Amino acid sequence: MPRRTPRSTPARLRTPGRFPGFLKTASVCALIAGLLSPITQVAAAAEVTAANDYCGGQCSDILPPGENGNATLAQILLNQAFGTQPEHAEDQLGPYANLAKGYPTLTNATINTFFNDASFGVASDQVASTLSPAGRSDVTIVRDKKTGVPHITGTTRYGTEFGAGYAAAQDRLWLMDVFRHVGRGQLTAFAGGDPSNQGLEQQFWRNAPYTEADLQAQIDNAVAKNGTRGQQALADANAYLAGINAYIDASDSGRYFPGEYVLTGHKDSVTNAGTIDRFKITDLVALASVIGALFGSGGGGEVNNAVSLLAAQEKYGVQQGTQVWEAFRERNDPEAVLTVHNGQSFPYAAKPATPQGEALPDTGSVAAQPLVYDATGTGGDATASATSATATATALSSARRGMSNALVVSGQATASGHPIAVFGPQTGYFAPQLLMLQEIQGPGISARGASFAGLSMYVELGRGQDYAWSATTSGQDIIDSYAVELCQDDYHYLYHGTCTAMDVVEQKNAWKPTTADATAAGSYTMRVYRTKYGPVEYRATVGGKKVAYTTLRSSYMHEADSIIGFQMLNDPDYVKSPQTFQSAVQHINYTFNWFYADSTHTAYYNSGDNPVRASGVDAEFPVWAQAAYEWKNWVPATNTADYTPASAHPNSIDQDYYISWNNKQAKDYSTASWGDGSVHRGNLLEDRVKKLVAAGGVTRASLTKAMADAALADLRAEDVLPDLLKVVNSSTVTDSTAAAAVTKLQAWLTAGGKRTETTAGSKTYADADAVRILDAWWPLLVKAEFEPGLGTGLYTALTANLPIDETPSAAHGPTGAHAGSSFQFGWWSYVDKDIRAVLGETVQGALTQKYCGGGTLTGCRDILISTLKEAAGRTAAQVYPGDTLCAAGNQWCADSIVQRTLGGIKHGNISWQNRPTFQQVVEFTAHR
Repeated sequence: MPRRTPRSTPARLRTPGRFPGFLKTASVCALIAGLLSPITQVAAAAEVTAANDYCGGQCSDILPPGENGNATLAQILLNQAFGTQPEHAEDQLGPYANLAKGYPTLTNATINTFFNDASFGVASDQVASTLSPAGRSDVTIVRDKKTGVPHITGTTRYGTEFGAGYAAAQDRLWLMDVFRHVGRGQLTAFAGGDPSNQGLEQQFWRNAPYTEADLQAQIDNAVAKNGTRGQQALADANAYLAGINAYIDASDSGRYFPGEYVLTGHKDSVTNAGTIDRFKITDLVALASVIGALFGSGGGGEVNNAVSLLAAQEKYGVQQGTQVWEAFRERNDPEAVLTVHNGQSFPYAAKPATPQGEALPDTGSVAAQPLVYDATGTGGDATASATSATATATALSSARRGMSNALVVSGQATASGHPIAVFGPQTGYFAPQLLMLQEIQGPGISARGASFAGLSMYVELGRGQDYAWSATTSGQDIIDSYAVELCQDDYHYLYHGTCTAMDVVEQKNAWKPTTADATAAGSYTMRVYRTKYGPVEYRATVGGKKVAYTTLRSSYMHEADSIIGFQMLNDPDYVKSPQTFQSAVQHINYTFNWFYADSTHTAYYNSGDNPVRASGVDAEFPVWAQAAYEWKNWVPATNTADYTPASAHPNSIDQDYYISWNNKQAKDYSTASWGDGSVHRGNLLEDRVKKLVAAGGVTRASLTKAMADAALADLRAEDVLPDLLKVVNSSTVTDSTAAAAVTKLQAWLTAGGKRTETTAGSKTYADADAVRILDAWWPLLVKAEFEPGLGTGLYTALTANLPIDETPSAAHGPTGAHAGSSFQFGWWSYVDKDIRAVLGETVQGALTQKYCGGGTLTGCRDILISTLKEAAGRTAAQVYPGDTLCAAGNQWCADSIVQRTLGGIKHGNISWQNRPTFQQVVEFTAHR
């Protein structure tokens, strides 16, 4: 059968994940008989030899569930009825899952039991198929037998990119189509009105409400300012689009297009009536806006920060309240784990000595700007309203969840003398995956790795001929909030003294039930009010004056700019050293930490267009929309300004090791999100890698084992529970319930504090009771520890800045529950610092007072024991209440990872791991 097609939307999207009851086995069988296509592609036994490969067979990668994200209607129906999988749809899921129990005995020789061989090319006896897309003579797409990954080799640049587009559509057409509609705010009209679809389009369109003219202008600007490389990027994009559209035409006429188009009403399975819209260049910008918002836009949250600061000042007074707030904010905590740990300082977004221009709202006056208007049917019911509220909170938060880790060790500490890296992005789990694997070889391009579907004209994370690179989300603040003073009415504002009308951008969506989504008919209009300072996000008063708070992001109207950096990373004639690598990623305007390794060197660079703020402006809070407080040399027509120079960004070459798990980058470099304190999930990597480096002789296997071990660790158990038990055990525990709980927790700690199965496939945790007790205890103890001292108002406000917990079973961020990524945001640092202070231990960057039990050891112990007793009495069904996948009380299932259906193919859940979705293990043996 020809390769088929992909599915639907991220995070909370739902398309054909479930089908109505009439699609039962009998009817499925009848339908399948008429839908199986007789067309086949002929496998050619031809060996593909790519450019020089200097990795010596020591480059590996993995990306679950599988490369093939295409499924015809017949394949979808077979999957729904019998669980059968299209070829290569989930053949990377098993190896990925098996590392959770297989890592303790891992050796260099067995790495590719759990990863793919990421060498360039395909051996002749491993070629599954060879295709010249659209009959072109200047490009071939070879797919290997094991994983079906496309290896694209072109003799011309145009042909190479045409092949990349064709292969992308072969593997992810439906997904690409879904995401271009998300970026345009048109998902519900395209895929159905399910509440998850409503929430998704609202979340992203609120922050990137672009018109077609806006999208085209971003392309024109990116091309114009980048000279020859800009022209090449435009040519590459057009060739890539031609490849996508050629596959659309071929699959449509051959009737092997994605079955989701039938299930959502876009195509007729009998007559083939209907259309699949061809892609155009502005679709790529719409796609990029979604990916950038998900993973590369640090900042925001200034209004929420102001609300919690005012709550602190209301309770304690201005001076003391500000000190209390700053202690919880942990802008530059001396105990925070750092990626650049050699003492270098990179000051950014620090607290000014005398803040200027702050526009703090009047207490109780803040209200989020509505996005949805004129709702009808299921667009305006109670479920829709709740969905909109959640989407708004997520869009306006400074927290960017689930975003990647990296472990990179210098050759000085390895057994071979060559650097080793284990790294990758943590992008959630979807079916098909947001990323896709590919190898591209052609004039000026030589790389293998992962790219976001629909943006795969270049490899975005992967390896070149003699180097590899990856990224983690960094989160430094490139977003500011401005208070625009209103004039005339609520839709005019003062700009440099002139009353100016806000621009209004609207997107009207309507939907009706389909086979894929039975949501009843509904509609609404999304309406955004835009100012020169960005879209309006809140309404409030400041000193009695009516204002609108806007959000200005340095990458706003610049979603296409980063294409040049990715083009450079794929160019073997450009990247030849750590310095040229750093130069390449300096052209990426999104907020990422970038890591590099070749056979001799390692490197790190923090990317993003960091605006130069006016003197005295505090990036934490809204400021007045006045010339004195604007970014330096800001031009509103193009949203350009002065940005901090490359030397001011955290960067390093050949540090002994680097770790990153979205932690603080370097000394004095503040990030927008809260939680960079004494306990961070980055510590799980730091502690393990530091020990490996100190011992020396690091291997690919030992570094992978360190990552895998951290991936099963409960951060609270490893870094906070020991001190909690010190307090509890400071006197003999006489209560039998509490004593039994302490015994179980201590035994779990002794066993390593992991959330891991008893044996592979048991679907039962070792130390299950201890895990349940801690999951139940944590929210109880945090509330009992801090709310009495802070007061309910301030405590609640601070939890809006930083949630208290993020267990594997929690629903969080754009990826919802069952997302793998855990322990990124929580109150573990606060608990750690407070408990250590109560114990009389030295605390750097301490809170301004002791909270637990009023600051006494006895009082703290009483609180911990009382909450521990309550937690121990909570049943598994209470702690893990169940959802559409898991029965109440099923602890393993509650934690488990699910490939969230973005289309018609479903996969089974796997045991929890807290690790990158796409991951590389690399050790280059030579250099050009």
